[in-house]
Amino acid sequence: MKLRKWFTPWRVAIALAVLVVASLAVRSHFKAPPPPAITTTAVTRGDLEMGVLATGTIEATKLVSVGARATGEVKHLYVALGDKVNKGDLVAEIDSKQQDNELLKASAALQSARADLNARKATLKQDELAVTRLRALVAIDAGSHGDLEVAEANLDGARAAVTVSESAIVQAQLAEDTARVNVGYAHVLAPMDGTVVAIVTEQGQTVNAVQMSPTIVKLARLDTMTIKAQISEADVPRVKTGMPVYFTLLGDPDTRYDTTLRAVEPGPTTLATDTTAAAATPSTASAIYYNGIFDVPNPQGKLRIAMTAQATIVLDKAKDALLIPSAALGARGKDGRYAVRVVSEAAASAGAGVPQERKVRIGLNNRVQAQVLDGLKAGERVVTSEAPAPAGAASAASGTDK
Repeated sequence: MKLRKWFTPWRVAIALAVLVVASLAVRSHFKAPPPPAITTTAVTRGDLEMGVLATGTIEATKLVSVGARATGEVKHLYVALGDKVNKGDLVAEIDSKQQDNELLKASAALQSARADLNARKATLKQDELAVTRLRALVAIDAGSHGDLEVAEANLDGARAAVTVSESAIVQAQLAEDTARVNVGYAHVLAPMDGTVVAIVTEQGQTVNAVQMSPTIVKLARLDTMTIKAQISEADVPRVKTGMPVYFTLLGDPDTRYDTTLRAVEPGPTTLATDTTAAAATPSTASAIYYNGIFDVPNPQGKLRIAMTAQATIVLDKAKDALLIPSAALGARGKDGRYAVRVVSEAAASAGAGVPQERKVRIGLNNRVQAQVLDGLKAGERVVTSEAPAPAGAASAASGTDK
């Protein structure tokens, strides 16, 4: 009777509720956690390239500053910016009045020296005749030995004077030649074929060539351009002369220019600007770069001086290779093979399946993609990343089971 009184409806309901809650708590605690979320990528075929990136500056193959060697006013400037000139063409003309006067003075001095030589030669001839006559008289005891000695001394002096005059003529000729050359300096000629890329001195400006050689214009060869690309010290040991190079411009990234690496400078880029031995030693706190040099034809003139080139030096490449993301590579074993995790195609499509580890042999690896030499085939899917299931996944799973 007492047991029937205890099993009242409300007590039975409370007991059932406690049992249900306890059952759910046990199932939730001992339920296996959901599998982690993984990302897979298919093994594909394609081309792979390993390269060194370098930023360079485009320069003219040859750049010459055409200077003036005469002092005076620039009377005429015969070229304009962008003009193409040939070697020997007249670029500018400087007022040569002073140089012309110096040439006239030198020519007059030369004529004077020649006249002086003629006079001294005439005196020499007279002295030679006098000595000959006195020697004949002395031979027959009709002349004085003293007079003969004086005449011979005069003859020696006349010969020396002729020698001095001949030397003066040589000096006068050199002075005239120098004056004539200085007159020629008033005509500034192009030293090579090229394009006028800068005009430094304008028409009417006065130049002084005594203290320094002033620049009139700058000529450049633009049919072929030279690029100096900075290669970091970490990459330069892998770079060799003759490697393929391609680059693009900041303003035209869709156009690719292909060429070949011509040289790598043996010293760092800082050597070109440092002036002392102490400054020439690079600081360990700064990045060290070496210039890689390559040339490219420029028939259409699209490449201009000082443009920036984004260059890639190709170290190696593979055609139609099996490729996987480099992120899919695991630890490397002692045999040189890498561990990768593979998910079957059916399991990957269903979003399920446990990845299976497999050892593969890798060829080229540019840190973005890796070439698979063996161990995988096209179409298989490899795990590239794995993340724990979100916290709500367990709750959702419990609710579904419920």
